[in-house]
Amino acid sequence: MTTKKYIQLILILGSLTALGPFSIDMYLPGFSDIAKDLNTSVAKVSMSLSSYFIGISAGQLLYGPLLDRFGRKKPLFIGLMVYILASLGCVYVADIDIFIFLRFIQAIGSCAATVASVAMVRDLFPVKDIPKVFSLLMLVLGLSPMLAPTIGGYVTQDFGWHIVFLILFCMGIAILIASQLGLPNSYKPDTSISLKPKPIISNFLKVIKEPQFYTYAFTGAIAFSGLFTYVAASPIIFMDIYHVDAKTYGWIFAFMSVSFIGSSQLNSVLLKKFSSEQMIFTALILQSIISITFLILSVNNLLGLYTTIVMLFLFLGCLGISNPNTAGLTMAPFAKNAGSASALMGAIQLGLGALASFAVGVFVKESVAPMVLIMTVTTIIAFIVLNIGKRFIKNKAEISENDDVIAGH
Repeated sequence: MTTKKYIQLILILGSLTALGPFSIDMYLPGFSDIAKDLNTSVAKVSMSLSSYFIGISAGQLLYGPLLDRFGRKKPLFIGLMVYILASLGCVYVADIDIFIFLRFIQAIGSCAATVASVAMVRDLFPVKDIPKVFSLLMLVLGLSPMLAPTIGGYVTQDFGWHIVFLILFCMGIAILIASQLGLPNSYKPDTSISLKPKPIISNFLKVIKEPQFYTYAFTGAIAFSGLFTYVAASPIIFMDIYHVDAKTYGWIFAFMSVSFIGSSQLNSVLLKKFSSEQMIFTALILQSIISITFLILSVNNLLGLYTTIVMLFLFLGCLGISNPNTAGLTMAPFAKNAGSASALMGAIQLGLGALASFAVGVFVKESVAPMVLIMTVTTIIAFIVLNIGKRFIKNKAEISENDDVIAGH
């Protein structure tokens, strides 16, 4: 493979990976404007985030079998077309319920890109390059939540929130053209793969019965729902409660992403000394202490803008450490069903994320406390799940140095 080809593939796969986070984060600074324009509350607008998460969660389970059955490019083409049309719909939407529905459709479309990019890395690159390619894609996944809201903040403030969806519409078209022209047919369709629900469900059941899978998938997903809680609540908290403008909010959000990404990088250094189990255990204990402190401060009205930012920064740092490890241990037992396992892990994570962001829409109105309460409760439940689940794991599958583990965003 020539260097030029290599860079071209990485760029296309990277843009496929970035589509999801951009669609999630770029419109956040526009929440209060969307609420004004569609005559509704910011809390109701945040339901469009929950519907997006539900869409990705369902899409993940859907595309795995489709990509194996029909090859990579056809499902990707259809998914991106759906995404493009839904984004265009969001530009001209006039009703909040239609907006929430369109976000769901948009998610189902964008999901094709996410799942296909992971599948195609395995098809296109030799085994020894896979971890390197995944770490490059993780970098894209990491940078997206920093760039998207910042760009979104500027676009929203200078041109209005409709333009954000116009940009996503154009991104969709560009990625569609690039992926159809630039990506090889990397996988011959496998007609033996059945799309009947029964074998698909039995495959998922095989995965979920594995104690190591359910322990770490649920520990990781429940702890990680704290991140979804923060994402959904942040426009309400920073723009409605602390009254910062869209641009400033974009920068605050970008600054928070530094914590999450920085600690995931730190994680790979710490793994040389400590095991994944130790890291998860310690991260969850720290996360519990931080969220309980945060809760006490918020209930007693001792939080200002800066204290809130600092506490959230620390909270997200713990997640950056536990998340890659729970993902790694969840996936470790599966060589053969890696696709099903990874889809199921993603679906559980996003499903719980949708629940958490839904809770935010219901409870977070004029105070920070409800968000912090959701974060504290999920952290403590995750810690309990971890310690109960551990007892059921008989023979533990380890992660070796060169395993390719990709953590969800």
